Parts: sequence; C-alpha cells; structure tokens
Amino acid sequence: MNLHWQDIWGHIIDFWHFKVLTIDKNAIEVGNLLLGVFFVVVGIRIARRSSQVLAQRLPDAIIEDASYRATIEAFAFYILVIFLTLFGLNIANIPLTVFTVVGGALAIGVGFGSQNIVNNFISGIILMFERPIKVGDFIEIDGTFGRVESIGFRSTRVISFGNRHIIVPNSSFLEQNVLNWTHIDHFVRVFVRVGVAYGSPVQEVRKYLIQAVEKINTVVKDPEPEVMFQDFGDNALIFDIYFSTRIHHIRDMMKIKSDIRFNIDEIFNQNSIVIAYPQRDVHLDSLSPIEVKITSESSSK
Repeated sequence: MNLHWQDIWGHIIDFWHFKVLTIDKNAIEVGNLLLGVFFVVVGIRIARRSSQVLAQRLPDAIIEDASYRATIEAFAFYILVIFLTLFGLNIANIPLTVFTVVGGALAIGVGFGSQNIVNNFISGIILMFERPIKVGDFIEIDGTFGRVESIGFRSTRVISFGNRHIIVPNSSFLEQNVLNWTHIDHFVRVFVRVGVAYGSPVQEVRKYLIQAVEKINTVVKDPEPEVMFQDFGDNALIFDIYFSTRIHHIRDMMKIKSDIRFNIDEIFNQNSIVIAYPQRDVHLDSLSPIEVKITSESSSK
C-alpha cells in the first residue's frame, strides 16, 4: 500500500512540474500556471469587494454624489485587477514580453471586428470623466425611459418601468441623442395633453386644468403650472398643461400624470366640459336627388 501511494504522489509531483511551454527561456509549469490562475480568480473577487468597501467608506464631506462613488469604485476595481493579473503572471512564471504577441493579436482583432469592443471601452472611460450621464440619472434613449444603475467600461445598465434591466453599449450614449431628465437636478417639467369638444369655454377649461394640477401635492409651486392652447385639432381643441415636479423613482412621473388625468376627468364631468372623441362628417355628392322610401314591415314581406 505504501508503494502504491508513493507512486500516486510521484505522478502528482511529475504532473505539477510538467512543462507546458517555454517563453524567453522561462519554463511554464502546470503547478505555477494553476497557482497563477487561482490567485487571479480569487483576487478578482477580493478586488470587487475591496473597491465596494472603499467607495462606501469615503467621507460624505469629500464625495457627496453617489455617481462619483460608483466611478471611483469602477476605477479602483480595474486598477486592482491589473495589478493582480501582473502578479498572477509572475506566479505563473509568464514574462511580460508575452504582451507583445498579445498586443499584435489584439491589433489584428481590432482590424477584423473588435472595433465595437474597443469603441465601447473608450466610450465608457469618456462617460466616467465627462459625466453626460451618471448613476441615478433618469434618461430616455430610443424611446425607453429608465434610471441609470451602473456604468461599466463596456456597457451601462439601465432599469426601466416593470423592473426591466436594459444593457446599453456605452458608445450609444455618445453616438445617439440621449434625453437626460435629471442631468442637473431631479426637478423636471412635463405636461399632460387633453382635447375638449369644439364650443367649450376655453377660459374655463384653462382654469379647471390648473385646478386639476394644483390638487397634486408633489407638483411644485415655482415655476407655477401653465396652460397652453396648443392647436385647433381635427376633432378637438388641444390643451397642454405644463407643471414641474421632483422625481426619485421610475414610476413617479407616470403616477403624477395618471393622478392629474383622474382629476381632469372628475372636474370636467362636474362642470359639463366634454372631452372630445373622434368624429367624422359624411357628405354625399350625387348628381340627382337621393330617393328615400319609408315602408312598413308588413309591406316589405
């Protein structure tokens, strides 16, 4: 039995010291390679946790904005990953000259289809420094409204209504028009549109719309609500009621618009203001009079 275990242990030692390849006269053995990979994998987990703790423990007097903390966390994580990778390569006995070959392969890859990856990576760095969007901002891109959850070096995660997470490539924020509702602060000015029937007293409509908005506690008083007579529509007189509010959650804007519409419907019903609906007038153009006959049910049988 002892000889048997000695043979197994001998095979393990031989496998551990087995030379995988040689780079610049440096022999890369299986054991060193496994230790290097293990160190990098465990180190990345430690680096992520360490960067989170670092960002959380920064004094509020130095860093007040949560988006700055997220940027510092991201940079700290990637810097730690770089150092851990270099140390892991040293453990694996892999010389840094290997990056010469990797850099050449990367350059060829960029030319053959990796442009998007590099573009998104550079765009992520630009977003973190220029900050056209930041963590916590409410944005609208491609018709989707949501809040920025995190900004990475390749993509940005946006959460929309219904708890749907959208992964947006960073380059999209620099190449497309992006509406940032809360770039400076969380106060937004939005509107609700309503159409009333022709013949309605427009001054009364204006007064009732302002009443409907002022009943909502979350509407700010300055600037005050404002009604715009938008257009003479095909089927209605179109009015827009503009108001300002502060949003903290994705559903805030939708909820306040819904509450205002409830109030408008209630106030209009109380004051006999008709909300218009599509109507059509049909004109018959005939060269001769149209003959109309009225017959009884018995005669038709």
